[in-house]
Amino acid sequence: MQSVELLAPAGSPEALDAAIGEGADGVYLGLKTFNARMRSANFTYPQFETALQRLHRMGRKVYVTVNTVFEQREADRLYQLLRYLAALGPDALIIQDLGLIRLVREYVPSLKLHASTQMNVASSRGVNLLSKYGLSRVVLARELSLEEIQDIRSHTNMELEVFVHGALCVSASGLCLFSSYLGGKSANRGMCTQGCRRSFRPGGPEEAPARGGYYFSPSDLQLFEQVPALAAAGVHAFKIEGRMKSADYVGAVVSAYRKLIDALSGNEAQIHEALTRGQAILRQDFAREKTTFYAFTPTQAGPAVPVAWLQADRNGGTGIPLGRILKVQGAGADRRALIQGGDPLPGLGDSVRFHRADDRDRESHKLRFMQEAPQQGPRMCWISLPPGFETGDAVYLIQRKELSKGYTPVIPSGRKGGRRQPGWEQAPELRLPKVSKVQRSLFPEGLYLAVSRLEDLYLLQASHPARVMLHYTRKTAAALLGPTPRLPFKSPEIILVLDPYFPQALSRLFEEEIPALMQAGYRQFVVNNLGHCPYFRGTQAALIAGPYLYSFNRWAQAFLSGLGLDYAVTPLENNRQNLERTVEPPRRPFTFITLFAYPALFRIRADLGATYAFRRFTDSRDASFTLINNREGSLLIPDQPLSLVDKLPFLEAAGFSRFILDLSGPPLKKGVYQDLMRGVKNAQPLAHTSRFNWKNGFSSPPAGLKSLTGRDSEGLRVRPLEPNPIPGNKVTL
Repeated sequence: MQSVELLAPAGSPEALDAAIGEGADGVYLGLKTFNARMRSANFTYPQFETALQRLHRMGRKVYVTVNTVFEQREADRLYQLLRYLAALGPDALIIQDLGLIRLVREYVPSLKLHASTQMNVASSRGVNLLSKYGLSRVVLARELSLEEIQDIRSHTNMELEVFVHGALCVSASGLCLFSSYLGGKSANRGMCTQGCRRSFRPGGPEEAPARGGYYFSPSDLQLFEQVPALAAAGVHAFKIEGRMKSADYVGAVVSAYRKLIDALSGNEAQIHEALTRGQAILRQDFAREKTTFYAFTPTQAGPAVPVAWLQADRNGGTGIPLGRILKVQGAGADRRALIQGGDPLPGLGDSVRFHRADDRDRESHKLRFMQEAPQQGPRMCWISLPPGFETGDAVYLIQRKELSKGYTPVIPSGRKGGRRQPGWEQAPELRLPKVSKVQRSLFPEGLYLAVSRLEDLYLLQASHPARVMLHYTRKTAAALLGPTPRLPFKSPEIILVLDPYFPQALSRLFEEEIPALMQAGYRQFVVNNLGHCPYFRGTQAALIAGPYLYSFNRWAQAFLSGLGLDYAVTPLENNRQNLERTVEPPRRPFTFITLFAYPALFRIRADLGATYAFRRFTDSRDASFTLINNREGSLLIPDQPLSLVDKLPFLEAAGFSRFILDLSGPPLKKGVYQDLMRGVKNAQPLAHTSRFNWKNGFSSPPAGLKSLTGRDSEGLRVRPLEPNPIPGNKVTL
């Protein structure tokens, strides 16, 4: 059995100390920008340089997370960061944006690259494609079964890394749009607000209020017992999630996994002893209930069964419940709360989390005061209380002071650290090659209508679309590959839209289905996952890069163009200004813009139809959502769709000429469809719709960016925004 690497999170210098003190082989950490945990403490440049030097002397590895998508205006800042990192020499960068592959390989080739789980690679085809572009490791998607991981291993020589412990996302990694839709705080930009952890109530806002629950807050991953099997499967690195966790949490989890990994080279008795000791340690991590997630889930879709890793009655936060606040007294720093207390009672210096009963606020707090209150009842106590919390709010114990350990600092206190800073370089200018004559003729200009059900195609005939798009699901696959279906459109008029989540279990099916589809005349596809691309190599297929390949910048466009994907659908999260900066006028005719859609806010690899009998959910702000279930998985869509139909004339004036109305989602109704087409014809705004990020963009720039000119607080040079990017266009889209 090969040796495996234990990789720990370092969201702060204290967590770094704990990870190294307990024996992690390496750590992954972020700087103040371009990483997927912008809300963690992260590292300053002097701290990072010192830590890197000391850890390398200790024989430990350092991986830097640059795992967010970047906008075109940030190209200078990112290039400066890459040059800075190349001068220091971390062991690898963990990346999400496809543009980074092109930028690094062309201009800073000394940097080693690993694919983040945010890149959503879940198949051997996707792994091997990245290998050809110089990446040396892939962090696999977390929704894979052990069987699928074994199958991927048997088809690639690439290093594979898997998450074995920590918090989970209910949505497939890299495909969650929920936080972004609610307010521009995109998970793909490291600003996720964890809206999935909030309380929802069944039904719509117009219905009588029902009891709320945490319907989309998953348990925490724990594959501790599966470590021997994963090691035997050829996994190269085991990764612990937790860059927003405390140092005590990191230390405890690392120590448990370290003991077990070290025991793998011993006999069965030694492994059993390490398992027993590690399980005892992990029971003290004060996190959520544990799950093995999909590790032992059959890879073939079967009858829907209830999902065990979603428990609606469990609070979305972590910790041991201590009950609710019974009384409040005092004011300011002397404010106190009476709680039930639990057994044993919390102690002075312990950390607790207060959670508002209406689910609007949570706050961690170290107890400055604790006094038992036997006169109030058994096991009750008074504890210090921060402002903003009242009677009825919940309290959770998240860390005991007595379990805290002291670790030798990796970065010595009082030491200023390194002095290097990113420079002032501008990113190289990038001009994409012209689209060939053959490519220019593949897709006509005009309106493209997308649906997810074959029966909905019949409603589209009267509109005479340039093409129709049909989402390729197991149900539509069965119809298209069965006896020749009678459809209102011929196969050359239909573009098949492949799903962005592409697990290894589907990979084998596609080997037979794609050639069969092309033989039947279906030769136009929207590819949404890197794993889709190899199936079309050497064929006559006409391909479009879907919105989930995230072309937020010209470098990503260049990478996709190198794959033969000159046509691309701009991401649903994109905004007007970034679209104008990214897509130069010669490329605008080959960029599809989605004017209407019910965006999938969660893509869940589970049929929740057996778990929840209802389909609509409403949050505390009366925003409502609908769950769409089938044997392949579940989608959560907003009841308020994205609509930019009134912007069509301005977009055409700007040089864009291909537009999508995506009617997949709820069952298509004739009246709704007619209203939509009337809005398109008259360029009128539609009622009860959302602009998503179109007008305001992402809610805030990355941490450290103070202005749009000069230098930011981290010393990175910023290029000023270009005024009026579209020549001659005086209208704000």
